[in-house]
Amino acid sequence: MADLSTRFTGIPFANPFLLASAPPTESESNIERAFDAGWGGVVTKTIGMHPVVNVAGPRTKFLRSDAAGGRVSMAKRPDSTLMASWNWELISDKPVDWWVPRLERIKRNWPDRVLVASIMAGSGDDKEFEHWQTLTRAVQEAGADAIELNFSCPHMDRVDMGANVGKDPVLCSVSTQAVKAVATVPVWVKLTPATAKIVDEAEATFRGGADAISSSNTFPALPLVDPDTLEFEINVDGLVSPGGMGGPAILPLSLAKMAELTQAFPDREFSGIGGVSGWAQALDYFLLGCGTVQVATAAMLDHAIGPNVIRDLTEGMAAFLDRHADRGWTRLEDFRGLRRDRVVAQSEIRRPVDVDYHGGHEEEAEGYARGTVPA
Repeated sequence: MADLSTRFTGIPFANPFLLASAPPTESESNIERAFDAGWGGVVTKTIGMHPVVNVAGPRTKFLRSDAAGGRVSMAKRPDSTLMASWNWELISDKPVDWWVPRLERIKRNWPDRVLVASIMAGSGDDKEFEHWQTLTRAVQEAGADAIELNFSCPHMDRVDMGANVGKDPVLCSVSTQAVKAVATVPVWVKLTPATAKIVDEAEATFRGGADAISSSNTFPALPLVDPDTLEFEINVDGLVSPGGMGGPAILPLSLAKMAELTQAFPDREFSGIGGVSGWAQALDYFLLGCGTVQVATAAMLDHAIGPNVIRDLTEGMAAFLDRHADRGWTRLEDFRGLRRDRVVAQSEIRRPVDVDYHGGHEEEAEGYARGTVPA
């Protein structure tokens, strides 16, 4: 009989599906609605110590492609398909003192659901490391089951915040260490995909004590220019700065990052994010080795908290397990990571003829003895 429950970083989940940290999870009412809809967990909008003021204009928009494929635009129109979300919204503009009583109430009302607090501070000096610790103590004492460190926001001005931390292995490690020094609950780290080798940052966070890694956050991106007005489709006074792109368009990109991570650290725990709108996409992450999956864009377009999305995810997983009952599969652990080892170097892919392939090098390069050409 299908069993959707699982354990991730030691925490029991009713199901492995979480509403990701995003605009919908900034509201106490939305978080409670999400639990009522059936999500196994919710990650709050990122909580910080510094004042936050968002731009004077739209903060989140959705990119759509015409059915004929001739136009990609944020403009709402019939016969178009969701391609991506785009936002330049900053972290929660509510202070930690606002969040604490709300976290307490949410956890009191939903003791069997997992509440994860996303937090962010700077990483430039001891004062900022103390901010990480202040936030950690506050949210865990309020009842958070786990903490997710935001090393991934793609549009922070400060060089020691958000994705700028996630691109620096040293800052990844020391910031994680600061949190782990006071944490009494599991610590997840959300890494940016906008880095040359995400495995390096992952190694640094694990060295700092991280219990799990979430990936990927949104990819840095600009909105498109309207060909008629020659203005960016989203702007303030004609100006724009890079924001974060999520949704269906980033699914293959995020899977590639996740494959790097799960292959490099097969015994570690990962939460997959990026492009999940239903069971088929969640399955991709599970087959690469993820223990949970997080959803944002699809849920935002489905009554903000995704009641239809979570229904598709849970029903899809139950049906998948029933279809494979003859294999003895009854839960996630029975098939998690099943396709992780199928991702290989390009040189390992079979060629159409039976000849030796030398990784792009000549068989006998000048200066090398036969058979010793470097790979």
